[in-house]
Amino acid sequence: MDYRQIPAMFVADAPGLDFLNSVATPVDEQVDWIPNGEGLLSWLTQAGLAPSAAIEAIRSRSTAAELDDLAAKARELREWFRGFTRKRKGRPLAPKDLRELGPLNQLLERDQQHQEIVKRSLNGVARLELQAVRRWDSPESLLMPIAEALAKLVCEEDFTYVKACEGPTCTLMFADHTRGHARRWCSMAACGNRAKVAAHRKRLKDQESGGL
Repeated sequence: MDYRQIPAMFVADAPGLDFLNSVATPVDEQVDWIPNGEGLLSWLTQAGLAPSAAIEAIRSRSTAAELDDLAAKARELREWFRGFTRKRKGRPLAPKDLRELGPLNQLLERDQQHQEIVKRSLNGVARLELQAVRRWDSPESLLMPIAEALAKLVCEEDFTYVKACEGPTCTLMFADHTRGHARRWCSMAACGNRAKVAAHRKRLKDQESGGL
């Protein structure tokens, strides 16, 4: 299915996992929202991980081949980190897990950011805040907010509650922030509803079989 026919899915409650979910099977066919450079720019826009002005500037000064190469790097990062996450979901991360995060740290080292004091207004009251400002000098700079989201996932989420949807064909993951950590589905409207329908049909079938 063409990624342009359906909006990207943001159901993970964690931006790093939403990136892993940028390839999924929302209905019957797999959709990859980052098949090429334009797909990556579209996904970043929908995710809100990079300013629209920065995305447009990089689009205007980059060739299609350069953007496609960037998308290939994003997919490679996605599949590597998916393996890391699937292997460790359901348990807290341990210090020894840092050994396998070398590729992510190497990417973070290339980030270009500086701190800047800015004025913010909240409820009509102005105050000064320290803000990180990123330089968007090259196409690769668009990978940096993704790397930052993955790093925050590692450092701020309890992997005990990182789960895979229980839908039989679903590949989506999410951070379970519900009370009691009882979430089972990527969304009730999708896999949750399909599971309810399947369970209802099974009950009817069992009742019919029992009545014979």
